[in-house]
Amino acid sequence: MTSSYPSLTRALAEALVDVLWFIDGSEDDQMDQDEAVKVMEGVGHVVSTLPSDQRQELIELVGEMAAAENNHARREFLEAFPEGFGLIDDAS
Repeated sequence: MTSSYPSLTRALAEALVDVLWFIDGSEDDQMDQDEAVKVMEGVGHVVSTLPSDQRQELIELVGEMAAAENNHARREFLEAFPEGFGLIDDAS
C-alpha cells in the first residue's frame, strides 16, 4: 500500500487538523465544550513550544493545506490556525 502523503509530518499535520476541525465544530451534545477547550488549549501549548524550524514547517504545511482546501469554512480555519494555536504571535 502506498501512502498519499509525502511525509510523516504531512500525514500527522493533516490528522491533527482533522481532529481540531471536528472539535472546533462540535456541538454541546457531541462533546463537552469545557473538555473541547482543554484539548484545543493543550494542542496550542504543544505546538507553541516547538522549535522555530518545526513551527515554520507546520505553518508552511497548514498554508499548503489552506491553499488546496475547497471548503470555505475549513480554509478559514486553516488560515487562522498558525496564530490561533500559537505558532506565531500577535507581533509577527
